[in-house]
Parts: sequence; C-alpha cells; structure tokens
Amino acid sequence: MELSNGVNKKQKKYVTQQFEQRPKPTQAQAEAAVRVLLEYMGEDPLREGLQETPSRVVRAWSEYCAGYSSDPVTVLKKTFENPEEYSEPVVLRDISFVSHCEHHLAPINGFADIAYIPSKRIVGISKIARVVECFARRLQTQETMTAQIANCIQDNLMPAGTAVRTRATHACMTNRGVCKSGTLLTATAFKGRFKNCLLY
Repeated sequence: MELSNGVNKKQKKYVTQQFEQRPKPTQAQAEAAVRVLLEYMGEDPLREGLQETPSRVVRAWSEYCAGYSSDPVTVLKKTFENPEEYSEPVVLRDISFVSHCEHHLAPINGFADIAYIPSKRIVGISKIARVVECFARRLQTQETMTAQIANCIQDNLMPAGTAVRTRATHACMTNRGVCKSGTLLTATAFKGRFKNCLLY
C-alpha cells in the first residue's frame, strides 16, 4: 500500500495495520475480479476458451506469490557444525528464480549468486536456494529482493559476511513500454567482510 510523502511513520503504521486486519477476499471474489479484467480488455469471459481462465489465474497467482506464506527464517534454522573452522567463502551460483514486479505484475526471470563466509555454523546449500525462493515469490523490485536475501542470511546464519548478486530480465520493459529484449538488471548486496567488495 502506497502512502503519500506527507504521511508520518505513526500514521503509516496505523493504516498498514488497518489494511492487514481486513478480511482476505475469497477465491470466488478473486475469480470475479479476473472476469472483470477480461471484460475490460474486450473479451467475453463466458466463451469456451475463457470459462475456466479465472480459476486458473487465481491458482497460478497463488503459486507466483507463495512466498507470502513461507518463512525464510525457519528455513535457516537447520544448520551444521563447522568442525574444521572453514572460513573461506562458500559460493552458490546461478540459482534460478521467477518473481513479479510490484509495478506491472510482470515476470522477473533471473539467477542469484550467493556467497557467505561461515563462522561457527554452516548451512545446507538447498536451504540457500529455498531462501531465494521465499523472497522471489512475492511482489517487489529486484533491488528489494536482493537486499532481503542478504539481510536474512546475515541476520540468521550470522556468518562473517554475505554477498548476493541477482541478474534478471524484466518483462515490464522487454514486453511492453520501451520493449528492449535481452536487457539484464544486476543488483548486489554485501554484508560483513564483503562490505567493500564490488562484484558485478
């Protein structure tokens, strides 16, 4: 929910709480909204090819936004001892992700590279990929997602350092507007010992 710059933090918190306390729309209401959108586009939602589209769209968006019901902190609770005191970067590259931008609801397709420097504990590499999935399956910007992943790993795994780089194409500029296909956006976040690194 966007608020004007004139709204202070206390007011913003109050309005956000009121929004969160509202009852969640039902699946039937969501499907009705899709029918309205189809009609707005000039389509007939009752024709054979579109009759089941509203329910399919709602199910699809439940998958696209599954990150709202997942907890990345819980994912990182399962860790292992680091008996050899390994203290060099652990790097997991090319973790694929699909997200959606909060401005146009258009797909963001890309890859994440994540590195962390272990301290007392290490984590299974699949857990790192799951953290990416938790944050990717939400509406946001790529910059926000990149920062969230880095903050989550640094705050919960408590390594000596965390580095995250994401590279992605945005359908909101490849399929509409300026229509520049193949354009990649790179976002980075560095924590701890990686703080002064510049890796693009």
